[in-house]
Amino acid sequence: MLHHPAKLPQPRRPTMVDVARRAGVSLKTVSRVVNNEPTVGPELAERVMTAVSELGFRRNGIARNLRSQELSATIGLLIEEIANPFYATVAGVAAEIAAAHQTLLITASSEEDPDRERALLLELVQRRVDGLLVVPAGTDHSFLRREVEMGLPAVFVDRPPGQLLADVVLLDNQGGSRAGIRSLLDAGHRRIGLLLGSLNVYTMRERLAGVQAELSGSGIPYDEAMVRSGIAGPEQASRAVADMLGLADRPTAFFCANNRLTLGALQELHGRGSDAALVGFDDFELSHLMPRPLTVIAHDQRELARIATEQLFERIGGDRSWPSTTVLPTQLVHRGRR
Repeated sequence: MLHHPAKLPQPRRPTMVDVARRAGVSLKTVSRVVNNEPTVGPELAERVMTAVSELGFRRNGIARNLRSQELSATIGLLIEEIANPFYATVAGVAAEIAAAHQTLLITASSEEDPDRERALLLELVQRRVDGLLVVPAGTDHSFLRREVEMGLPAVFVDRPPGQLLADVVLLDNQGGSRAGIRSLLDAGHRRIGLLLGSLNVYTMRERLAGVQAELSGSGIPYDEAMVRSGIAGPEQASRAVADMLGLADRPTAFFCANNRLTLGALQELHGRGSDAALVGFDDFELSHLMPRPLTVIAHDQRELARIATEQLFERIGGDRSWPSTTVLPTQLVHRGRR
C-alpha cells in the first residue's frame, strides 16, 4: 500500500488587519500609509512600516487586497526628455517588452527637474503601478523607500538612485570618457576643449571624472579655460565652440559629453571649415553621414533598456534577490566622411 505524506498546512499570509493590530492603529490608517496619503503623521507611519517589516508583509500582497487580488498590469517609466533620441530609444524598448508581458507602459518626463521627478513618481505610485523604471533627475529618492521596502519593484536606468537601495543598469561612463580622451592624446592633441552638460547630473560628473583621470595619468594639466559646463543643447554647444576657437591658444580638439552637445559642436566646426578633432559621448542617428570625421563613444542603448526592463519584470514576478548593479561597456567608433 502506498502511503502519501500528509500535506503540511501552509502558513497564513499576514493581512492588513494583522498589520493594524501589530502597529496598534486602525485598519484605515494602514490603508492610508500603504497608499502614501499625506494625512498620516510620521510617527504613525513608522509604526505601520515597522509592523509590515516584522510580519514580512509585502506591498504586492497589500496591493492585491486593495485591487481585488489583481495586479494593475501597468508599469511606469520616468525619463529626462522624450525629445532626446537616447531616451526615446529607452521608452521604445520598454514599451515593446511591456507589451510582450501584456502590460501597459506609462511614460513621463521629468525635464531634469528633481521636484517634478518626485511629483511624477509619487503620482505613478498612487496609480498603483506594478513597477517603476526610473532615469533619475534628483539625488535623493528616499521618498520611495517605503514603497520599495513593501515590495514595489524599481529599476534605475543610466544613473543610480540617491539614498535608496535598488537595481541599477549603467554605462561605463568613466571608461568611455577615458578611451575618448586617450584617442585624442594619442593623435597628438594637448589643447582639448571640453563641453559638458549640468554637473548636477551623475553621468556628467562621471564622464568629467574619466576625462580628468586620463589627463592626469598622462601628465596633462586640467585647464579650466578649456572647459564649458552647464550647456543645455546644440545651440549653446555651438556658441561654446565658437567662443573657445576665439581664444589665443585655442583647442585643437573637442570632447563633448553627450550626443546633443556633439551635434552643436559638429555644426560649428563644419560651418567654419575647422579641422579640429571631435569626440562625442553617445552615438546618434545618421552619424555615419556627417560631412566631416568624428569619433563617438558608442554603447548599446537598446541593450541598456532591455536589461533594465526585463529585470523589472523579474522583480514583478517574485525575484527577491539582493539588488544588483549592471555596467554596460562602451566602444570608440569612427563616424562621418573622411
